[in-house]
Amino acid sequence: MRRILYSLAAVLALGATAVACSGSDDTASGELTPVTVVLDWTPNTNHAGLYLAAQQGLFEKAGLDVTIVEPGANGGLPMLAAGEADFAVSVAESLLPARAEGADVVSVGAILAHNTSSLVMPADRGIRSAKDLQGKTYGGYGSELEKAFVDELVRCDGGDPAKVTYAEVGNVDYEVGFAQKQYDAVWVFDGWDVIRMRDLDGLAVTTIPFRAAAGGPSCIPDWYTPLLAASGSTIEDRPELVKAFLGAVAAGYEKARTDPQAAATALLAAAPELDKELVTRSAAYLASRYGDAGEPWGVQDPEIWKRFGTFLKDRNLLKADVDINKAFTNDLLPSR
Repeated sequence: MRRILYSLAAVLALGATAVACSGSDDTASGELTPVTVVLDWTPNTNHAGLYLAAQQGLFEKAGLDVTIVEPGANGGLPMLAAGEADFAVSVAESLLPARAEGADVVSVGAILAHNTSSLVMPADRGIRSAKDLQGKTYGGYGSELEKAFVDELVRCDGGDPAKVTYAEVGNVDYEVGFAQKQYDAVWVFDGWDVIRMRDLDGLAVTTIPFRAAAGGPSCIPDWYTPLLAASGSTIEDRPELVKAFLGAVAAGYEKARTDPQAAATALLAAAPELDKELVTRSAAYLASRYGDAGEPWGVQDPEIWKRFGTFLKDRNLLKADVDINKAFTNDLLPSR
């Protein structure tokens, strides 16, 4: 499950030639309304609620014929902005910059209640905190946003970001790169890559969680990654469709919370090529993270959005001002 920072140019280029969404009532088949949801990567446990909803017939009960597709090279936001999908799995660090450049995309539900991503590195590299990245090499996608996150982690820990070397590595097997000493640290999701490296492959690793990094929220604030997004026009023109979809998805993720084995089984049925042990362990890890204890699935905290938006703006990572209150909504969730 790699970190992808989507191309904003692609979002805007596709958005400029938007076509009618596949969920149009004019194209409905029988009594079910066709809906397309595009993932942010290949199927994984972040998507378990979607696959549970499909497997258990929750979408059909909501009157929907849902197709789950994998994204193109630029991710799901461009497809959403172009009207080629009704919903997209995305991340706040892509959605806010996209909105700053004019993309009509809105977060309608938080898949995970909090950020579960970290920097991970082999234990023998001697990196115990972000400051130890000085003199080391970080391997990533080479984006400005990505570098800003790592720079801030190092700075907050009392280090000098200028002493960190950055290598653009793209989509590679990180363990191979570690073994060949091409880089010392990469950015991954704890609930997938860390489990695979540490628990399945036996690699001794250390992690620096973004959420618990030096400096706390004043350093790197929490943010929603991943989330579910829809276009503003779909929300305005077809709110009942969005409500029906989110109702089924919420039920799927609530099931994943209480029965992680069912979540693993549903995902493996849809993607049998995945490693069963990895999926099972990952589903168990994420079960308590699909929502805060006592809170319904999907609810987004305005303060989390506000702090993260301020973080991006203060570091010149947004090309224009963004009205944070319009970047997300809880109004269409079944709990509202």
